[in-house]
Amino acid sequence: MRISRHKKTLRTLVVSTFAAVSLIGLVGVPAHAADTDALYNSAQRNFSNGNDDAGRADLRALIGADPADAEALSLQAIWSQYANDLPALADSMARLNAIDPGMAAGTTNVLNAINAAVGTLPNPLPALVGPQTGIVVLGYGLLPGGVLRPELVNRLAAAWLQAIVSPLSPVIVTGGAPVDGITEADAMFHWLVRQGLPPSRVFIENRSGSTVQNALFSTRMLRDLGASSAVVVTSPNHIRRAVADFIVAGTHVVGATTSMDELVSQLPPPSRASQRYIYLDATRTFQLSTAR
Repeated sequence: MRISRHKKTLRTLVVSTFAAVSLIGLVGVPAHAADTDALYNSAQRNFSNGNDDAGRADLRALIGADPADAEALSLQAIWSQYANDLPALADSMARLNAIDPGMAAGTTNVLNAINAAVGTLPNPLPALVGPQTGIVVLGYGLLPGGVLRPELVNRLAAAWLQAIVSPLSPVIVTGGAPVDGITEADAMFHWLVRQGLPPSRVFIENRSGSTVQNALFSTRMLRDLGASSAVVVTSPNHIRRAVADFIVAGTHVVGATTSMDELVSQLPPPSRASQRYIYLDATRTFQLSTAR
């Protein structure tokens, strides 16, 4: 059966289109990009699940396929430091500096923030700071009816003492997670005001649902208030992760004040398992994609 030239042309066009789709992947996404995205997502899942060797293997395969993937190089540098693989850390940072100096600088800040956090000691004593330093107290889940948990009261007591010692510093209460219509920050605000702090001195950040968001949202608020640094107030078992997140978010942390609860048990350097959570949080605060 003869086929007209018009139908031949149409058939050729359809076949060519399907061939192109098979080569570049679905919805116009190159197959190469889809493969590297799958490796990136696998690496992030492995790091979240504690499979660090598998995560680093994924990154090596990804960077082998795409040596200019800045996010992958940044992750490789961060997790190479965690693994104490100094040659891999140096190699990934050298590559990253060559292709994306801005991302390299941010990654260096993440690494320095983690080191500072690991070296932070829980300290119940207030810091001596001036009006350019804000006091940021982190929330803790509320009980039914918006009632403060005992540990959150402990954090607030430490923040109140810090505020008394630094009478010109603005105070930020940060935490969302509403219970019966009351957010952590709202409940914290009312507690501090009942203890005598002027309402105009206490600023509410009531959108955050994680330590990462505490750091990101409070950092913006500090800048709006004209504060260039902060004293971070939380629990002893939380202070190191919080310090890392705030530094990565862009806050200069000049004090890390904690409640007394479980203070002694948190004085030794954090275990390797505990450090993993610092690393995970820091990468999220740096806003590296968790999936793509």
